[in-house]
Amino acid sequence: MTRENRTLSVVFFTILMDLIGFGIIIPISPFFAESLGATPAAITLLGAGYSLMQFLFAPFWGRLSDRVGRRPVILSSIVIATVGYVLFAYSESFAMLFLARILSGFGTANFGAAQAIIADSTPPEHRAKGMGILGAAFGLGFTLGPAVGGILGQWGMRVPILTAATLSALNFCLAYLLLPETRAASGVVVPSEVRSPLRQILALAREANLRRLLVLLFVYSTAFSMMEQVMALFVEWTWVGAPVSHPTESAGRASMMTAWAMIVVGITAIIVQGGLIGKLVKRYGEKSLLIAGCVMVGIAFLAIPFCGYTGYGSFLGVMVLLAGGSGILTPSASSLLSRATAADEQGHIMGVGQSLSALGRVFGPAVAGLLFEQGIGLPFVVGGVMILACAFLGRDFQAVDRH
Repeated sequence: MTRENRTLSVVFFTILMDLIGFGIIIPISPFFAESLGATPAAITLLGAGYSLMQFLFAPFWGRLSDRVGRRPVILSSIVIATVGYVLFAYSESFAMLFLARILSGFGTANFGAAQAIIADSTPPEHRAKGMGILGAAFGLGFTLGPAVGGILGQWGMRVPILTAATLSALNFCLAYLLLPETRAASGVVVPSEVRSPLRQILALAREANLRRLLVLLFVYSTAFSMMEQVMALFVEWTWVGAPVSHPTESAGRASMMTAWAMIVVGITAIIVQGGLIGKLVKRYGEKSLLIAGCVMVGIAFLAIPFCGYTGYGSFLGVMVLLAGGSGILTPSASSLLSRATAADEQGHIMGVGQSLSALGRVFGPAVAGLLFEQGIGLPFVVGGVMILACAFLGRDFQAVDRH
């Protein structure tokens, strides 16, 4: 096995373990918040707070990984995520739950560093395939995690969360033993050198080509996060019923149905990002896949509200279309951003890109709950229109390579 393949394998398993733990709590977290008296608008604000921390700290983690190395950043973030899970499990009020999500958001703002490891370890022509490795880890994590979470949720909502904390601790051990350093440390961070995320985004946006891609990432992230935050509630209100007279039993059923939807998404993502993305990029190029992905996801969003009339099976079918579109869009956008960036700025730019995506995940959840309370299909319609608009932004992007 080559050094490149060995590094990619270790990163894959490290991110996989992290995402399985994260995926475990997806089917039960909205219902855990409901058990503490949260409304749909308040539940989606949990996601907004989580993403706000990612927006604020993704450039910090990315720049720090450029300075001190990728490995210490990944290890530190795993420890913080573990503490966040434990606090989440033992929350007895919505305020404590919110604090736990903020802490987790800070710890998991490290995806730019993970992307930088891929960028460090792959040549430009293999970059999209390398980014697809992370996508495959996401897909498998979102397949196994929600499945485990949905099953364990039948024995109580704290059981999946404590399982996630345990897996996160094991993940630290795995990363500590096997994760290599792909970039030599270049010094310590000087606080005055770390600019605010907004200033960094504005600085990058001066270049017209990058500006198009950054706007696309923001709009797409905003719309996609609207769907993520209300999907479990849509499943509950459409096929289980809300409000419910037996919240524990209802939460178990709704979490299992949500888990099945996430399993479908995960399997599709594994197939697309783990096996097809490299071939598709060679044949069509990242830009074409970026546009096609936007169209597929946008259509899927618009179809979700009609699943309330056609049945849960059709909803799972729409999830295949959604995951397929996202599976070709996400690594293509990451690859285009990476190839437009100088080699010594990979961690920084990837961090800024993740920060901008996180900013979208602040705005999306902040309005998703309010839209959901006006009509349970409204967040999907608004999000679908926004993502279809991204396809027009992608048409004007000019693929460049600064390596």
